[in-house]
Amino acid sequence: MNRIISTAISIICILSGATAAGVSAAPAVEQWKIFELSFRQKAGQHPFDNIDSRCTFINGCDTVKVSAFYDGNDTYKIRFMPHKPGRWTYRTSGNNPKSNLRGSFDCLPASPGNHGPVRVDSLGFAYSDGTAYIPVGTTCYAWTHQPDSLRRLTLETLRNSCFNKIRMCIFPKSYDWNRNEPILYPFEGETGNWDFNRLNPAYFRNIEQCIASLDSLGIEADLIVYHPYDRWGFSKLDKETRDRYMQYVISRFGAFKNVWWSMANEYDFMEAYDTADWQHHLRFFALNDPYGHLRGIHNGVKLYDQNDPYVTHVSIQSSDMANAGNLRSQYRKPVIYDECRYEGNIPWVWGTLSAEEMVQKFWEGFTRGAFVGHGEVILTQPEVGPDRSDEILWWSKGGVLRGKSHDRIRYLKQILADAPSARLTPVEGITGWQNYPTLGAGDDWYLIYFGRDIHCQLLLELPEDKTYRIELIDTWGMTSTVLDGTFSGHSLITLPQLPYMAARLTAVPR
Repeated sequence: MNRIISTAISIICILSGATAAGVSAAPAVEQWKIFELSFRQKAGQHPFDNIDSRCTFINGCDTVKVSAFYDGNDTYKIRFMPHKPGRWTYRTSGNNPKSNLRGSFDCLPASPGNHGPVRVDSLGFAYSDGTAYIPVGTTCYAWTHQPDSLRRLTLETLRNSCFNKIRMCIFPKSYDWNRNEPILYPFEGETGNWDFNRLNPAYFRNIEQCIASLDSLGIEADLIVYHPYDRWGFSKLDKETRDRYMQYVISRFGAFKNVWWSMANEYDFMEAYDTADWQHHLRFFALNDPYGHLRGIHNGVKLYDQNDPYVTHVSIQSSDMANAGNLRSQYRKPVIYDECRYEGNIPWVWGTLSAEEMVQKFWEGFTRGAFVGHGEVILTQPEVGPDRSDEILWWSKGGVLRGKSHDRIRYLKQILADAPSARLTPVEGITGWQNYPTLGAGDDWYLIYFGRDIHCQLLLELPEDKTYRIELIDTWGMTSTVLDGTFSGHSLITLPQLPYMAARLTAVPR
């Protein structure tokens, strides 16, 4: 894990002794990576309250203001992610003279592979440099809270996977197959006697190392800020404690380019918070995160009002992929089925999808214009009850992938990456009144998914002024077969009478 972390992020650290007396020599940091200032100050009894140290960064007409955070041992830090190359100057302000730093640094253009934070691009996503981003995510709720050896194994699995986003909790989680105590706790104290005024810097330092490791692998960290699965009292914090915690998370993690904010996992299962609280949480992140990272809120049963202006994309738990088009039309935001059930064999209904059905949901969701997240809960010892099992399931603690869906998801991801345009949109009418879900890149490329249906023949209604080559795709077997000839207008094609088939149509010169 240390090797992975060491290459994950470039952080320029400047201590107060080098800068407080005057303008520092200008170091260099890469665009969208992290510039860090550090100064020492006697922390006192409440080091997380009333942190008045701020830093203003200026490059031409661009001004960004960030807040300091306490890192323990009488040390405060300020982190900044420069979004523009060139010379940045900075000046800190605060009551303590040691925190009054000024200086400058050079921001170098991003290196190959560094595309910056992900942003919303119409009803899809793109990196800040304009490179298309197609989220193909997975869920690993509590992997950061496990022993170092298991975290290393999880990272190695992710390195060899197709996933470019992972949902993960900031707070520890208590649930079936996840009953062990975390390696650290977010607050000082112990269960039943937490000091909610004192966050534990070591706890958050561990998480940021995991975020950095994910960044080195090109994986977005979708950080779940709150969740209901708790036995320590972290799901029932008062407003003052929540605000302190949220500001700390923003100041500490916000400069990582691969961070997303998920306000909650299953927000509607958290009885201590009402709609006004969730509105406050979303607004707090929107107003205090200087980088504008993506913001979502995930549901259990009741979908949150996705018209909220502070929600950037629809994060949904649902297995109804046919509703993707309605969600896109209703909210005019990108739609991610972050949970569509899980490939697995556990006793709970949400964790009993076959691999074929998981792949089916990916294909249907994507061809309807949404994005879909993977999950896996596969037991090797099913005779042991959930409360007594010590098995390591991917969804809970990470480790290894045991299922068969993730390789087929990789295959779909490659097909989408090979499309002639990154702007793929749902298209109607190509399969006539049957209207199978279809993605299109203009009229130069189509991807049709037939789902569970088995056809021997199918009529297509193609543009009359275009000619197409058609490939039949076995989405489970991961093979493709080119049909003889070319096709245009009203065309009849032959299919192999198998489920889970798709067709890729590519325009060719006439």
